[in-house]
Amino acid sequence: MTKAANRKTLFIKDLQDGQQVNDLFLVSKKNYAETKAGKPYLALTLMDKSGEIEARVWEGAQQLNELVEVGRIFMTLAQVKQYRDQLQLNISSLRVYDAEDVLLEEFMPSSNRPSSDMKAELTVLLGTIEDTFLDRLLSNIFQGDVLQHFMTAPAAKMMHHAYLGGLAEHTLSVTLIARSMCDHYPELDRDLLTAGSLLHDIGKIEEFDFSTVPFAYTDPGRLVGHLVLGSEMVRRHAAEIAGFPADRLNNLIHMILSHHGRYEFGSPCLPMTREAILLHHLDDMDAKMNLIDKLSAQVEAGHYQWSDYQRSLERFLLLKGMDEHEENHTSGLPPSSGHHEQKENPPQKSSEKPLQKPLF
Repeated sequence: MTKAANRKTLFIKDLQDGQQVNDLFLVSKKNYAETKAGKPYLALTLMDKSGEIEARVWEGAQQLNELVEVGRIFMTLAQVKQYRDQLQLNISSLRVYDAEDVLLEEFMPSSNRPSSDMKAELTVLLGTIEDTFLDRLLSNIFQGDVLQHFMTAPAAKMMHHAYLGGLAEHTLSVTLIARSMCDHYPELDRDLLTAGSLLHDIGKIEEFDFSTVPFAYTDPGRLVGHLVLGSEMVRRHAAEIAGFPADRLNNLIHMILSHHGRYEFGSPCLPMTREAILLHHLDDMDAKMNLIDKLSAQVEAGHYQWSDYQRSLERFLLLKGMDEHEENHTSGLPPSSGHHEQKENPPQKSSEKPLQKPLF
């Protein structure tokens, strides 16, 4: 069967109470439990690109428990029911589907930007590099499996750009803004800033396992982290280029290692050059704008609404709902259920103001 023959026809955001469902869904959570009467049941969370929904298996739970795995896709026969003011699926049967027979972007959150557009944009940016050594370095890195993974990977596990294609979307956004800043600050090294922006998060292709949901850290990702993984990748490729200037390489790696901006946020060194300082702030700004876009997508178009208290930003946000055109330029994350209402008081803080948490 071709992938075109296995396209989804029904998405979670369109489900209605009482509806019969026979479609493909990805299992993102699983819990095998028992009722108070001792009868086993299977509690699942199913997802597609539009959102998540709770599901229950009441009959044959023990047998299906051996079949169902988190991250697998199943043809699901079920009925939509209301339970405590939330829609839920009452599952009659599940049949496993091979992920190679479907389009994963229909089941996992993904960028609204077409991959082909982002790849073309990357090609244009690579073509602007005049420095011979940086040009060869970038050309050697952005090819083959590295390029494929770069175009597919999320930029984070949860916070910002945490969806397929998120790494490319975030990286291109930071790079384009960085290059525009060179016109305002002509003292900046345009080639170095472009290279550092393109490579600042390249280690994330080794930090995350994004083959299924939920996205998870790899062992190197937990033990080493993307800052070091990325700098090691760059140093390996630079070693293959005869005569690569040591000071040029050190400046580039410094940008990668320092772009989190603080020791407390994982950088082994602070940004100490024009280019490194600018990259740090642009990276942080782009992450925050993406978070705001994600929250704004949950607000009715043209209306203003207060968000819940955002712990990562230590504040409430006044959000404006975006129309369809604006949403096409934001994240592909599915909206969470419910409405955001302003709470009476934010969480109490200690007398000593904590550092604002990063969104990396």
